[in-house]
Amino acid sequence: MILDRPLPAHLNPRHVTFAALMELYESSYLRLRRLCPDLHRMEGTQVSAAVGASDLHLTILERTPYTTKLGLSYEFGQGGRIRRQPDMVIRMFHDARQAEVVGRYCRRRGEDMTVDAIAGVSGLACRWRHNRFLFKWLGFCLTQGHRFQVRDTTAARSRLVDPLV
Repeated sequence: MILDRPLPAHLNPRHVTFAALMELYESSYLRLRRLCPDLHRMEGTQVSAAVGASDLHLTILERTPYTTKLGLSYEFGQGGRIRRQPDMVIRMFHDARQAEVVGRYCRRRGEDMTVDAIAGVSGLACRWRHNRFLFKWLGFCLTQGHRFQVRDTTAARSRLVDPLV
């Protein structure tokens, strides 16, 4: 039976190891590539609208030859104020094909002790928790039908130049 099979390490919440975390990074990278197939062509902020779902906002924060740092969130408005929730900052490592949450802190500001260490949880477990959330959230977004597509503006530009094209 399929339920008798052991879960992959990155899906088992009790199997927190460095190797499982690396597997989680790889799985999140693959999901992000499905969500953003034209990531290399994207700039600025993009919005994905899926029927019956909140709009998903993606912002390219930084791009280097081997990495892309991006923000991913929903935006909610209240009284003219915009609140982003969850507000994830993710670094994608294209050469290693991994994606890691970098915008969440496992430390209290100005202290050496991690917040989770106070509760008896290691820094590895803290990173695991944030990245496991990202993995599950990306799956949810894909299931809802979210995709970030870059519109091809070359055809639109040619129509402006020559109305017969």
